[in-house]
Amino acid sequence: MAPRSGPPDGGWGWMIVAGCFLVTICTRAVTRCISIFFVEFQAYFGQDYARTAWIHSIVDCATMLCAPLGSLISNHVSCQVGIMLGGLLASTGLILSSFAASLEHLYLSLGVLTGLGFALCYSPAIAMVGKYFNKRKALAYGIAMSGSGIGTFILAPVVQLLIEHFSWRGALLILGGFVLNLCVCGALMRPIALKEDRKTAPGLLEQEYVPEAQKQDLKRMSICSPLIKAWSHECLCYCSWKEYDFLLMPGFMVLAVSVLFMAYGCSPLFVYLVPYALSVGVSHHQAAFLMSILGVIDIIGNITFGWLTDRRCLKKHRHFCYLFAVGMDGLCCLFLPVLQTFPLLVPFSFTFGYFDGAYVTLIPVVTADVVGTSSLSSALGVVYFLHAIPYLVSPPVAGLTPGWLEEQSNSLPMSAHRSITSARRVRTWPPTWCSVTPSARHSWVACRAGKGPTQDCGEPDCLVVSNGLVHSLVKKCALQLLSYTQALRPCLAIRTFLPHSPFK
Repeated sequence: MAPRSGPPDGGWGWMIVAGCFLVTICTRAVTRCISIFFVEFQAYFGQDYARTAWIHSIVDCATMLCAPLGSLISNHVSCQVGIMLGGLLASTGLILSSFAASLEHLYLSLGVLTGLGFALCYSPAIAMVGKYFNKRKALAYGIAMSGSGIGTFILAPVVQLLIEHFSWRGALLILGGFVLNLCVCGALMRPIALKEDRKTAPGLLEQEYVPEAQKQDLKRMSICSPLIKAWSHECLCYCSWKEYDFLLMPGFMVLAVSVLFMAYGCSPLFVYLVPYALSVGVSHHQAAFLMSILGVIDIIGNITFGWLTDRRCLKKHRHFCYLFAVGMDGLCCLFLPVLQTFPLLVPFSFTFGYFDGAYVTLIPVVTADVVGTSSLSSALGVVYFLHAIPYLVSPPVAGLTPGWLEEQSNSLPMSAHRSITSARRVRTWPPTWCSVTPSARHSWVACRAGKGPTQDCGEPDCLVVSNGLVHSLVKKCALQLLSYTQALRPCLAIRTFLPHSPFK
């Protein structure tokens, strides 16, 4: 395929969006539907809430923990091979789960094997959308990521009917065949080659909006590329390990901290919303309807927020939109313990579902703005990797009895305000770079020249991180962690507010 000078923003890109849409249905929607088996597994194996919740946690954890592996295969083999291999592994895991004789068997087959297969498909498919779109990137991601909500809305009642007619074993077997469609999705992921057009690079910097990461890439491109062969192999060259150089970008470090603690709050709600609703007297039909509302409104949040953040007035402020969506989800969780009737839980499902879909759409968009398109696949692998531990521990912890958290209920609204304010301050901290002499060989090292983080050492081309910048960044991140810890407590202590909770 002949190299292109830029993303096509259409054409086969819409087929890539369709393929990613199907991938999100077969991965994230199927993962959400595993919670429908929650009661069946608990009754069949005679286990408590916490032990049964580990199944859903392990699937999510394995999917996110192995996301860098999916990016690695996509970068060094091909996206098509990675997604097809992942589809085979995920299908095998679901089929083997239909023969499970214990929860430990489900931990390995449904949890580890299926999660590994999903990991090989999820991040490469999402990264491929970013390579085909630039001007309409947020809208493309909104459509692609809406597969999670649409899939949940459609698959949830279908899976329930399958369980009623074929038992949970037959339902898992049929899901295993359905997930094989990932192999078809992989075949759609045609690779695209973008050439380095040095003549037009300066002109691209004058566009109405170009992400800062892309500007830095273009500035380095025309200067650094001819020098690559001249650099010594003993030097830690920036261009030689550009696949992971984003790990030291202050903007990416702050984004990583935000994603890490955001993941702690979003996972328990999808597992325990239905049991929570039942515990406050909501009927089974109404509790299931709450999940349907979440799925439908999630779709609206995906598409509308993607379309809005592609508008001229918001394109430069996508990170603020991301923070707003995460903050609104946090506030919803803070008010959940006082919502104990169905009429009050309906607007909660609307609000939480909308902003959940919004921030899910913006995660890859904001990541692309921070690291650039060339490193997007690897960066998404790391971002989803950071979801792993929160997804693993938060649902089981939410099933325990954290009574010591109850006395903190009066300070939770103020803690949420502090966490949102802290996140906004840290996210807008400017990524400042400093240059050193050419003897540094373009390595990411601390500036020893005695200059401040905002000063220039006078030599071009060589980007390094200032000690003072990293120290200040780490300090601010530590303060953010403390405030987030308090703000996320209600998500892990829902049942401490319930007089008749089934978790007690």
